[in-house]
Amino acid sequence: MEEKTRLSGLNLFFLWFGASVSVAGILTGGYLAELGAAKGLGAILLGHLAGTLLLVLAGLIGFREKVPAIMSTRISFGKQGSYLISVINILQLVGWTAIMVIEGGTAMNTIAVTLWRFDHLPLMFSLVGLFVGLWVFWGVKGFKRINTLVVGFLLVLTILMSWIVFTLPAAATAIKPRGAFGMGFELSIIMPLSWFPLISDYTSLAKTKKGALIAPFFGYFIGSCWMYAIGMAGGLLSGSPDPTKIMLAANMGLTALAILGLSTVTTTFLDVYSAGISLINIFPRVNDRIAAVGFTIIGTAIALVFPIERYTDFLYILGSVFSPLIAILLTDYFVLKSDRRGCRADAVATVSLVTGIVFYHLIKTQELPIGSTLTTIAFTAALHYGLRKWRRRGRN
Repeated sequence: MEEKTRLSGLNLFFLWFGASVSVAGILTGGYLAELGAAKGLGAILLGHLAGTLLLVLAGLIGFREKVPAIMSTRISFGKQGSYLISVINILQLVGWTAIMVIEGGTAMNTIAVTLWRFDHLPLMFSLVGLFVGLWVFWGVKGFKRINTLVVGFLLVLTILMSWIVFTLPAAATAIKPRGAFGMGFELSIIMPLSWFPLISDYTSLAKTKKGALIAPFFGYFIGSCWMYAIGMAGGLLSGSPDPTKIMLAANMGLTALAILGLSTVTTTFLDVYSAGISLINIFPRVNDRIAAVGFTIIGTAIALVFPIERYTDFLYILGSVFSPLIAILLTDYFVLKSDRRGCRADAVATVSLVTGIVFYHLIKTQELPIGSTLTTIAFTAALHYGLRKWRRRGRN
């Protein structure tokens, strides 16, 4: 994105709405069909409310300090300490890129088979990767206008999809309610928190504080809850959490193809662009466009071999890393007013992060009312606060 680019509240709303409208959101919402309509909707709304609030607080740091998301982690981890976070973030963003290419490409291939009897999965993966790469080159320069136009069109298509899906007759094999609320809450809060290493890349360019807070919140909250609800309703009515099967059951045809293609590109663009920003944190002379295209190629290559059945495992890994990470940064910035940007690395933040990750994996199998992620955030925030205070007293 160009150096002088500034994003209005409307730009940021459409950016984050576009990020949230994705096959991944519909797929994850489909897993919540096990909770039933009432419990599933409650988990979606509460999980997204908690996750998106934490997300925009991280975005506020970027707006105030005028730094991208990864560079904001220097506040807690120091300059060289943030390099580790950059590497972790690049890995998760390349992972997301691969998953989005798989989901988008598989869905487009299934619909192409249904419509035209054309079946070539590797070609569909490659086409998705090509479109994302072109979006990087085209979208970076004229990003505000292009993104607003495309996401506006995507909004219209999403309304059409919602009308069709929510009026589907129930299938005889509809999913029966049997899941736990904590599981639904967990899968809902993880998704917004997975954007934590990206949000300040864009809120740091916001024109106003209100735009940096309100626009991303409502853009992401509305869009992601909407996608989850479509997935859950489709799962309950069609008997499958697979978004492609839901769309085929709704006889959406070319509309489904347009939604899947556009949503995959607008979401994956943010992944590869921010992966490039993370690389620049370590190697400042790297060109952002070249880096983003490079990560698009890598993600597309991984998509050809990645086992998509491990998708929920990937989400839980993200929760184990980014829940303690966001707890540490928010505690340092808003509570302790600590700033370690002048240091090479920070031992306290590193200990808190590692302990938080271990804690998450120790409790993730437990049926907690608020899930493992929010419990880990609370635990890590308390631990980090105590360690910082203890360290300060030891120096006095």
